[in-house]
Amino acid sequence: MTTFRALHEATTGFVMPNAWDAGSAVLLAEAGFPAIATTSAGIAFSLAKGDHTLPDGAPAVSREQMFERIQQITEASGVPVNGDLEDGYGESPERVADTITLARQAGLAGGNIEDYDGHTLYAEQLSVDRIVAAREAAGPDFVLTARTDGQLLKTPAALADSIRRANLYREAGADCLYVPGVNDLGTIATLVKEIDGPLNVVIGLGTSTLTTHALLAAGVNRISLGGSIARAALAFIRAAAQELITQGTITFAANQIPQAELNQLFGTPK
Repeated sequence: MTTFRALHEATTGFVMPNAWDAGSAVLLAEAGFPAIATTSAGIAFSLAKGDHTLPDGAPAVSREQMFERIQQITEASGVPVNGDLEDGYGESPERVADTITLARQAGLAGGNIEDYDGHTLYAEQLSVDRIVAAREAAGPDFVLTARTDGQLLKTPAALADSIRRANLYREAGADCLYVPGVNDLGTIATLVKEIDGPLNVVIGLGTSTLTTHALLAAGVNRISLGGSIARAALAFIRAAAQELITQGTITFAANQIPQAELNQLFGTPK
């Protein structure tokens, strides 16, 4: 099996969809993706929690709850798993380093650390220090992704600030850089050119018409989907419930995966 680090070092790029539980992880791995990721949003929704608790912006799912689910995913998937590790579950570099240690113990091949605390971006130097601490805790094999959220927050001079922060995080030891909130190919091409390291782009956050083929051709190294598949699955449940309660029909069941097929898929040792 190709290692997670080797996937980032290849020139071809790869698609890494996001799972929210062991079952979704197995289905995504079965489809043939070389790696998958977790989604904090999808995991939160599966626990009937919001992605972030308002108004304070803190994660609604505790670190302990998140890692319990992450370990279930890594044990079931059979392919490298990248973890959505929020902001490291704390401001201090020491807290971030502790989260990375837990990530390695949970079987993750890599993980994202954000520079956003639920209200604003962390100060630039603190953000760099957090990545330095994460790198020291990660060891040589763990693929560390540094995520900067200025584009999502639409901070002043957001694009230039995101590029500067991404390059500082690269210098601090990040293996991959992640700037969510960019949905046009021209700006993504600018990120590819200006950021000195492998770039992760997330698609599916809105009504973007971006395709994985176009992004890979533009030089994007890694493509993730965040909570898109989880949200789509929940939309299917809502639509099925509405059909059942209003029409009394179950046309939604026509495309279900047969019981025997799921038993065989989930019963095969990983």
